[in-house]
Amino acid sequence: MREAAKDLPGLWRQRDFMLLWSGQTVSEMGSAVTEVALPLLAVVALKASTFQVGLLTAATTLAFAVIALPAGAMVDGAAKRSIMIVCNLLRLVIIGSVPVAAAFGVLTLAQLYVVAVAAGVCSVFFDVSYQSHVPSLVRPEHLMSANGKLGTTQAFAQLGGPGLGGGLVGVFGAAGAMTADALSYVVSVLSLLGIRTREEPPPARPADETLRHRIAEGLKFVFGHAILRRVVACTATANLFGGMSSALAMVFLVRVLHVRPALTGLIMAGAAIGGIAGGALAGRLAGKVGSARIIWVSMLVCSAPQVMAAAAWQGWGVLLFPLGWGVAYFSGMVYNIAQISYRQSVTPPELMGRMNAAVRWVVWGTLPLGGVLGGALGTLIGVRPALWLAFVGSWAAGWFVFFSPLRRMRDVPQPASASAPLLTS
Repeated sequence: MREAAKDLPGLWRQRDFMLLWSGQTVSEMGSAVTEVALPLLAVVALKASTFQVGLLTAATTLAFAVIALPAGAMVDGAAKRSIMIVCNLLRLVIIGSVPVAAAFGVLTLAQLYVVAVAAGVCSVFFDVSYQSHVPSLVRPEHLMSANGKLGTTQAFAQLGGPGLGGGLVGVFGAAGAMTADALSYVVSVLSLLGIRTREEPPPARPADETLRHRIAEGLKFVFGHAILRRVVACTATANLFGGMSSALAMVFLVRVLHVRPALTGLIMAGAAIGGIAGGALAGRLAGKVGSARIIWVSMLVCSAPQVMAAAAWQGWGVLLFPLGWGVAYFSGMVYNIAQISYRQSVTPPELMGRMNAAVRWVVWGTLPLGGVLGGALGTLIGVRPALWLAFVGSWAAGWFVFFSPLRRMRDVPQPASASAPLLTS
């Protein structure tokens, strides 16, 4: 506990990490507004069907299945901060096109699909660069703490963002609410421009080395690692069923529980309290349970009560939804912080981008499948039965990491470079 307390001021005094963290706080808040506004825009303004909403959810993550691998190879050979800045400028234009089109009365469901896919492409490059850039800003022994803070920020955005999104939807409409997300990218760009830490140049590559070879190196590292491949299987399976529940959540709230659209954001925000608690407590739980052991404990023990969300009913029974969703957020946050820290600890710097891309290619690639599957099953067997299946499947994913060498480990091994100094200007 004393060592953990010493870690905290170390990160608070690291200017560049604080800039990254503050910029991401605003950007995540804006993205959380869009998570509420985009499906509501489709459901309420454009009268989209359950299957069309599922396709829209799938479109937001489609790029991870298509371009994540080449993106990782490109990120490993370029300046990661520059990539993040360009991606955020592009997302400013892409997301901003929605309220502009709505103001002129020309917004269509087709445009929402294009916006979802294009913003997803930018998110692929940004997220791979982002996770690969964090280890260059903080010392290895601070990774768990840094990832915990960034995870807490994401959860806080999920708490405040949907509530803000619901309020903005009520005042300005769903399209107008997305303006907040567009403007948040301006703040993120300014924070990234203020970072002074210089990245270590990537190692020289053979002139005749192909993109395919570089991609293969990343895949070989991830799937040749006894634990990483189980983590990938667990996360991909959980995301498949998580994509189902995300595609069905708004439809369930609006059409089954008859919640008013402006209140859906508040319900989703209440659920995000679990994510904030998970981000804040992940380090302490890892210290008590073990930083390696917590990976499977968070999935099989902490996440079990999430199924109560599917049992929600009209009236006071609607509270079961944010309670169950909050449990899913809590366990998911603890799991993600632990497994990301593990991946960053065992991966050589020159493979960091390709490792993150290879993992994202698989684990985010299942999200659009989950969105399509959720929309299809919601239509065929009903929204509530499909939700039950989604939550049970998400919990069962934990068995992949339980039946792995992680079960015999308590803590994540410290990287050999733990004492290496940071490169700063």
